[in-house]
Order: sequence, then structure tokens, then C-alpha cells
Amino acid sequence: MRRFIVILILPTLFLLGCSKEQGEVKLERGTPGYQLAKDLVPILPMLDPDVNAVLIRANTFTVTTGEIMQSLYANMGKRTEQLKTFDAERLQSIIDENAARLAERKLLMAEAKKAESSVTQEEIDNMLDLQYRRAGGEEKFLQILEENGIDIEFVKESIANDLMIENYLDDYFASKIPVSEDDVQKVYEEDKTASVRHILLLTQEKSEEEKKGIYGKMEQILARAKKGEDFAELAKIFSEDPGSKDKGGLYENFGRGQMVPPFEEASFSVPVGEISDIVETTYGYHIIKVIDRKKETRPLEEVRAEIAGQIRRGQQNEVYKELLDQLKENASIQIIRY
Repeated sequence: MRRFIVILILPTLFLLGCSKEQGEVKLERGTPGYQLAKDLVPILPMLDPDVNAVLIRANTFTVTTGEIMQSLYANMGKRTEQLKTFDAERLQSIIDENAARLAERKLLMAEAKKAESSVTQEEIDNMLDLQYRRAGGEEKFLQILEENGIDIEFVKESIANDLMIENYLDDYFASKIPVSEDDVQKVYEEDKTASVRHILLLTQEKSEEEKKGIYGKMEQILARAKKGEDFAELAKIFSEDPGSKDKGGLYENFGRGQMVPPFEEASFSVPVGEISDIVETTYGYHIIKVIDRKKETRPLEEVRAEIAGQIRRGQQNEVYKELLDQLKENASIQIIRY
């Protein structure tokens, strides 16, 4: 399940849902998570850290409001201030989504440990290097974390745990999804990497009315790009992606499975040299100019296993859902409403 949690991290794109494995979490007075929960009680009383309501109960674990608050603060740092501006419905939705994600992560981590899945330091370093590059370098990455009150050790631990789950899922899918020689040959002949420039306007945590305005702005940028204005300069002016803005929106030689699906689909289908229509992802609205694509240069025998894994990842959604459903049933998952 490539990029299970970590993808285009930082900091406006940082995904929630990471937490240390532990027993029932109750926040201690004086901690940032405790104060955050107290500040949100007037909006959503169930978040009272002294009550520490159980949101999800299973045979072997619980997910509490305290754990969610701890997770949110660990991921968002000072940006949790924006939660205080949300209404009860929106805040409830965020809590429910993160509770469900955290429960799933606990289930998968338990299975990964049972299967003795492991992760190497090289894998961790490679993923961390990817985050550095997308942020514009290690120094900028660390600076962004510091400005937002996010601990680098937390990020490293989250990456390690996510990679452990990812490796477990790769092995699981390999046993559940057969791949034929014809399938491998077809993928081998396809483009392997793409290089693009893109412009991103963020829509995360925006209202539908705000999104309409952002879409209209992107339509204007797209019109300018298609009239021949320098795409790289437009990206430097307008793009809200911190990892590529200063490079004119450039992402070079990325493979399939490394970007979110709508972004990848456009990058590998729009003709080289042309510009996509507006592409919507979980991050916002993109326009993408395809700079180059390259095919595999290594012999088929050398990359056969790698391609088989890529094919399985393309077919894994249904198998993944079935696995989660079975794990939830085995764990007797109960969602508690307040």
C-alpha cells in the first residue's frame, strides 16, 4: 500500500492519523494536548480531557479522545489553533475520521508485528530524504517542523511504523493477487517515469464556497498557461506546494505509485509538452505540464518482481478493504457515539 500515510508531507499537506502504540491514552494536565482538548470543549463537550471518552473499542485496544488530541497536536503542532475556529459538525467530522484511521492503523500494526514484518534503516532514510527534497531540502524541512511545533523524532517514528505496515501489506497482496506474464510484459512496455511541472492551489479544510473561488482562480491561471505564458514562472507566482514552488513546480522522474492517483493519471496520460485540465486531488486543484516520460531501460528479468508488485498495488483496493473488514470483525470493533 505504497504511501500508506506519508505522501507530499509538509506542513500544509501533512496527513493526520499517526500515534505511538500504547494502552489507553489519557492526557496529563499541563501538556499541549490537554490544553488543546480543554480549549475545544466549548465547541465539542465530548473532548473534555478529564472525561477521556472512548470513541472506538476493540478486543485489544481502545481509541480515546485523549489519544486523538495527542495525535492531532503531534501532527499539526501550532496549526491546531485553526481547530478552534471550526463549528461542532466540522470538528466532529475531523475527530471521527482520525479515530477510524487510528483504529485501522492499530489493527494493521498488530498484523504486521504478528507477521514479523520489518523495515530497514535504508528504507527509513530513503523516505526521509524524499520528504527533504519535497520541502526544498533538509534544513527547510526541519525549519518548517520547528515553526509548527512538530518533533522530528515523531516524524521518523511515524515513517518507520508506516513502512512496517506497508511492507506487511506488500507481502499480503503478493499472496492474494496473482500476476500473469502478459500483465508483466504490458507494464514493462509502458512509460516508467514522468517529469512534470505543476501548480497547486490548496483546498484542504476549505468550504464549498471557498473552493468555488479557488477553482475560478485556477481557471484563470490555466488560461494564461495555455496561451503560452512561462509555466515555471506561473508556478513560482501562484503555486502553494512548498516542495516545488521555488523550482517552478518541477517534480522529476517519479514513478507510478508515488503520487496520489489523479495526479499520477494526468502525469502519465497527458501528451508530453502539453498541459492538463484542472485536476482535483485531496490536496486541492492542480494543473500539470508534462515535461518528459521515460521507459524502463533495465532488462525484463531484472525488474520482473518489481513490476509484479506495481501491478498488485493497482489491484489492491478491494483486497485491502476485505482485509480491514475481516480485521475489524475479528477485533469486534465498536464505534461509540455521543
